[in-house]
Amino acid sequence: MTPRELTESMTARVLHAAPAHPLQIVAIGGGTGLPGVLAGLAGELARGDAPFPVEVTAVVTTTDDGGSSGELRRTYGIPSPGDIRNCLVALATGLNPLAAVFQHRFTGVGGLAGHTVGNVVITALTQSLGDFRAAVRTAGDLLGVRGRVLPATDRCVELVATLDDGRIIRGESAIAAAQGHVGKLALERPVPALPEALDAVAGADLVVLGPGSLYSSVIATLLVDGMAEALEACTGARVLVVNLFTQPGETDGYGAADHVRAVERHLGPVVDAALVQGPELPARLVAAYAAQGSTPVALDRAALAQLGVVTVAADLLAAGDTARHDPTKLARVLLDLVRAG
Repeated sequence: MTPRELTESMTARVLHAAPAHPLQIVAIGGGTGLPGVLAGLAGELARGDAPFPVEVTAVVTTTDDGGSSGELRRTYGIPSPGDIRNCLVALATGLNPLAAVFQHRFTGVGGLAGHTVGNVVITALTQSLGDFRAAVRTAGDLLGVRGRVLPATDRCVELVATLDDGRIIRGESAIAAAQGHVGKLALERPVPALPEALDAVAGADLVVLGPGSLYSSVIATLLVDGMAEALEACTGARVLVVNLFTQPGETDGYGAADHVRAVERHLGPVVDAALVQGPELPARLVAAYAAQGSTPVALDRAALAQLGVVTVAADLLAAGDTARHDPTKLARVLLDLVRAG
């Protein structure tokens, strides 16, 4: 399906009837991928020319154990705040000066060196309010976010990966550094998802998975108790945004269908469509990333079709020397998808 076909379908549905309630988009993940999705959606929705109202909810991983997030997590026993912080900033309204302050990282030496202001604020709010969920909600109010940001769980929990070579690796940072294919990813113990997150996913018109690190961002967010059932219950479209390049040591040799298989190996058949880069990637990017051990993710339409997954191809590449999804391009295709039903 092309963007033109999506637009034609969307137009037909717009002419037919407007929805009784705002359309609901739920975006799931973490890292740098999810904030890009959110920033793009926030920017497009702020234009105010959408035929239907749309509401956005982010469900965010809290298992990062590196850097500022990891240190605050170990010191204060809270879920990792860093991915939450980035998503809150991505949805912040207008030219909010507080959003820029949230992203400031302390330099020098001493207790605050290496920490970001937003991480410290969320930690302080958690201590003050006695509730991580309330802390995230209050931080969102301070930033005036468009939509909601929900942690996948409010429990502090660690990732455990079983690699194809039999090694068992604990902790997100260690898994990323292990340089081995992940056969199975799990949480160290069962933890409940936030009820609000489960309700949002089950009632979504569009669920967006990724882009981002397939295991440590996307699948990690989905492992909380109840999430598989919520995805199964969702009657909206469930779309996996496929990464542009493979991730060395984690998804070497993966095509688009392999990304879908990895999700479904952990969650079951919960992907309806794969959103992939249509035009070939520029040769300069391919050469630059090959030197880092990454290759373009192959688009294997027949394999996706055998999985019952629709291929949606579009130009999603951002300008510049870094291979990343353009937030605006991505948001426009996602909005076309949700409006087309």
